[in-house]
Amino acid sequence: MNDPLVIVALYAGLLGLVLVWLTWTVLLWRKRTGIWFGDGGDAALQRAMRGQANFVETVPLTLLMLVLMAHLGAPDIALHLFGTTLLAGRILHGLHFSHPERPRWLRAWGATLSLATTFAVAVGLLLHAASRMI
Repeated sequence: MNDPLVIVALYAGLLGLVLVWLTWTVLLWRKRTGIWFGDGGDAALQRAMRGQANFVETVPLTLLMLVLMAHLGAPDIALHLFGTTLLAGRILHGLHFSHPERPRWLRAWGATLSLATTFAVAVGLLLHAASRMI
């Protein structure tokens, strides 16, 4: 049995690499367009920026909740399941936003997996907290 925080650290590290990739994508679009502040109305740059921003808006709270789950004794398999699903969702979502020609289903499936993970982890924490308060 692994230390549950080590499991969460694995997914945090992998998700950190996804953020580096998304940030690099924004930087490449900035270099191509010469737009260093804002988006200059460039649709491809706007798309890359939204992909990065959505990651930053979504992942930190979900990772924090996974840390709480680990601390409260969640089973290793649950941490792996949620970590893997979040990672897959963010990769699919990022693929859609990383290039203007990527299909829309990547965004839909990525968002669905990410939101489902956040929802499941939040409900799990609420139920666990409620059971300990009674």
